[in-house]
Amino acid sequence: MRTRAHGVTSNNRKKVEFCAYSFKKWSASRTSSAWPIKGRDGMEDQWDVIIIGGGPAGSTTARYAASHGRKVLVVDGRENIGSPLQCGELVPSNEEMKRLCPKVPEIDDLFQTPDEAVSKKTEIMKIIPPSGKPLSFKFDGLVLNRVKHDEALVELAKKSGATYLTGKRVVDVIDNKVILKDGSEITGKIIVGAGGHHDVIRRKYWDEESLNIPVKFQLIEGEFGDDLELHFGTVAPGGYAWMFPKKSGANIGVGIQRKFSKGKSLNGYTESFIKEYGDSATFSGAGSLPMSGTIKTFVKGNYLLVGDAAGMVLPSNGAGITIAMIGGRIAGNVIHEHLEHGLPLKEYEKRWKKQMGQVMKNSKRSFKLGSLLLRFPDWFINLTFNRLTKSIIWRAITCRRMLFIY
Repeated sequence: MRTRAHGVTSNNRKKVEFCAYSFKKWSASRTSSAWPIKGRDGMEDQWDVIIIGGGPAGSTTARYAASHGRKVLVVDGRENIGSPLQCGELVPSNEEMKRLCPKVPEIDDLFQTPDEAVSKKTEIMKIIPPSGKPLSFKFDGLVLNRVKHDEALVELAKKSGATYLTGKRVVDVIDNKVILKDGSEITGKIIVGAGGHHDVIRRKYWDEESLNIPVKFQLIEGEFGDDLELHFGTVAPGGYAWMFPKKSGANIGVGIQRKFSKGKSLNGYTESFIKEYGDSATFSGAGSLPMSGTIKTFVKGNYLLVGDAAGMVLPSNGAGITIAMIGGRIAGNVIHEHLEHGLPLKEYEKRWKKQMGQVMKNSKRSFKLGSLLLRFPDWFINLTFNRLTKSIIWRAITCRRMLFIY
């Protein structure tokens, strides 16, 4: 390409052209997967992809982007990814996921849960109204050891070539620079926010609110059988309480919508529910779930959001681990295709909608109707949980249309 400028004579035009050619070669080299610039402690400070957050969404994004040869760095403020525990630890089995999300391809490649990360396999889920009379459903689930599960996802990403920087908190993102608390800066072509619904990129660049349901839970020692339990009614207004059995105990907790709580604290609801199962707690944890469904856009410029940061939680049941991983795989593959072939990053949103759009739409609709129902007193909820409505309730929880015409 010829470069012409005012004041350039014919004698030095070749020099100008050579400079332009050299710049073009230098620019092209920066789009390759290897950026050799080193920062403090020998850590390279320029990357193809920087992912903020190493949970299921971030590690899965890293795994698939790195598998194509991309230079990927995952930054996480925790020393040990997976700790502290913040959820109920339940995921569907791979076969169950194939039924729940039929448009998601290659489920077995995406979900490679090792045996040591599975605390208990379950076959029955009980939906329990205030009357205590359960409705039982077949559900193949895995109650995880969440710490080991997340560690396994990190190892998969590392085997693909991703690098992890732990114990380093991100305080800001400006243009293509990620700024750490210690003042150091890292540069990336693409920056992914996978830090939950309080993600630093989402807070700064996305002006979109979502409903967050606070949850609190405990790990309790003892024997609790093999069946999963979800409890509805004033035990957990606007949400649900759960008991998920584990190998030698259970994960027991409560999530509520505060606007329905009538002044009672989440701690109060949690203590009241958990004491029915015992008081031998080995761990207490808390967190929150984004329950508005996915946000309007996942992509702004060279920034992407994935997982909880993008609202990738099914509102009708609170499922987020597997859903975040679905989003992470799509994001990782699209990032590679963008850097390699110029594919627009917006393709990430298109593929998400193709694979998960209908499931999310059904789940949001069920959550809205469920929130209306759960405003009523317990006696009314008891009336609506019966054999006649059993199939409708299950379709709502599993993100299918509750009625074939709705």
